[in-house]
Amino acid sequence: MAESIATQLMDEIVPALETSGGKVTVVGVGQVGMACAFSLLTQSICSELALVDVAADKLRGEMLDLQHGLTFLRNIKIDASTDFAVSAGSRVCIVTAGARQKEGESRLSLVQRNTDIFKGIIPNLVKHSPNTILVVVSNPVDILTYVAQKLSGLPNNRVIGSGCNLDSARFRFHLSQKLNVAPNSAHGWIIGEHGDSSVPVWSGVNVAGVRLRDLNSKIGTDDDPHKFNELHSEVVNSAYEIIKLKGYTSWAIGLSVASLVSSIMKNQRRCYAISVNVKGHHGIEEDVFLSLPSVLGENGVTHVIKQTLTAEEIAQLQKSAKTLGEVQAGLKF
Repeated sequence: MAESIATQLMDEIVPALETSGGKVTVVGVGQVGMACAFSLLTQSICSELALVDVAADKLRGEMLDLQHGLTFLRNIKIDASTDFAVSAGSRVCIVTAGARQKEGESRLSLVQRNTDIFKGIIPNLVKHSPNTILVVVSNPVDILTYVAQKLSGLPNNRVIGSGCNLDSARFRFHLSQKLNVAPNSAHGWIIGEHGDSSVPVWSGVNVAGVRLRDLNSKIGTDDDPHKFNELHSEVVNSAYEIIKLKGYTSWAIGLSVASLVSSIMKNQRRCYAISVNVKGHHGIEEDVFLSLPSVLGENGVTHVIKQTLTAEEIAQLQKSAKTLGEVQAGLKF
């Protein structure tokens, strides 16, 4: 047999490794899944990327399209398959698959449809990557994070939801627009449910450590003369507005998820408002997942911040927990 060009070109010292330990899988190659994948690639967060979906043609097309851009990126190995075996050895598995939220549809109404879809996804991911960390993005994200934890059998620290990370980013953006500072200099948190009952922590909103409530005690209330309370409404309605205008949301959630994965892969231990098991926090008794500021590193969530909240904020959080607990009680999985 004729000697290969590669053999003529190079002398092998040792065989090249097939895997690198920096693998991430994205399940679902819709708008959100591909925004996550693109964000991961362009920021060089992973060294291997696996895509999984049931739509074989679209899946292969997306894989080829990304592969053809590798000249302009670092040499990242990109694979795709309808078989979950392609995900084997993933440090992080991102789940974006599910029925898409329709215009005017609440996230909670999606719950049973997406729970049924998860039955075919979560066990297969854990089968091929037993040491993985699951990042759930599909909506309603808090309940589906709970579902993923139950279906996977993984410990709570290794199952998280994207939760209110994007809500908090939207909140900071709107604050920054109103105050004319950069979004990452306007500090504020949205916690609780990723959805209509999310809780803005007005008591902690600050710029450079200066609490806005110390400057205006009514900030965030209905009596606020500066109408800061409207910012939370804008956050809640953001997804609905974008879906109405372009049919889906994608870029911001892709960037949000990439940031979470970066913190895991590089053990950065950043704090994010992500969906975690909140039983025992702030007097919550239900076994539910809601967003609280949490420290995220290589082994998942290591700590939940003991945020100082007002009685009203705690009451809102507990109400969200009760609502989700009631919905979960009716789930069939």
